[in-house]
Amino acid sequence: MPTVRRGLSLSQRKALAGYVYISPFLLGFLIFVLGPALASAYFSLTQYQILTPPRFVGLDNYSRIASGDPLFWKSLGNTLYYAGIAVPLSLFGSLGCAILLNQSIKARALFRTMFFLPSITPVVATTLLWIWILNPDFGLLNYTLSLVGIQGPKWFGNPDWSKPAMILIHLWSAVGGGAMIIFLAGLQSVPHELHESAAIDGANVWHRFQHITIPMLTPTIFLNLVLGLIGGLRVFTIAFVATDGGPANSTLFYLLHLFNNAFRFLEMGYASALAWVFTIIVLVLTLIQFDLSRRWVYYAGQDE
Repeated sequence: MPTVRRGLSLSQRKALAGYVYISPFLLGFLIFVLGPALASAYFSLTQYQILTPPRFVGLDNYSRIASGDPLFWKSLGNTLYYAGIAVPLSLFGSLGCAILLNQSIKARALFRTMFFLPSITPVVATTLLWIWILNPDFGLLNYTLSLVGIQGPKWFGNPDWSKPAMILIHLWSAVGGGAMIIFLAGLQSVPHELHESAAIDGANVWHRFQHITIPMLTPTIFLNLVLGLIGGLRVFTIAFVATDGGPANSTLFYLLHLFNNAFRFLEMGYASALAWVFTIIVLVLTLIQFDLSRRWVYYAGQDE
């Protein structure tokens, strides 16, 4: 009696088709994300300088980070200083721009486009532009200051002013960028009826902003805070192009220190350990933000 061969059922065919559709993502994730991550975890436990085979050294690289590398603490301090100032300022600036551009004004779409353009300008081009603006001899900013009798600093040539110069560049491109768009979306989702009811009850503009707009925007603020902090800690290109970490390592940020060890000193094992420490730092700070968000973030419909 001939054997009856049964085909795949409809649910099995659908499952197979689903796996086929997601296979490009799975392959890309395995090859370009998970694979390199596992490899770096292994290399972080080795002494690996590309030209020689990796030699297992255990936790020596991590011990070196904690006690034998003064530039680790210098770069970490520079990065936390940068993120601690740049992120709040960019949040306030983005929220302010979003409020202004949410008003019923003429040419509103044009203004929104103008505010957004700096954020899509390549970072290298932006940095080169600001190198010229902040030039101590013929830069536009110092020239403007000289017109009112103020002698401008050397900016990138002065350790005390180099990080504020980096923050200034960041604000120019970040204030009108994605955070502003997200704030605009959040502002437009605030029910207009709440403002009308509060106005009828006698609340002025400031009281409505303080007790209606801000509480309703807290999820949006939280999202921008998390993304902004991660982006602030990942600062690299501005310092790499403008100062290469100088003067006196005042702009040696964490990822620039990691880059130097990996591609200039060819210490891939130590650089991999630095990368994993950085990942842990970002993860811990993000988890802290999520834990603190329970105290101040309001979600509509949540239980009190």
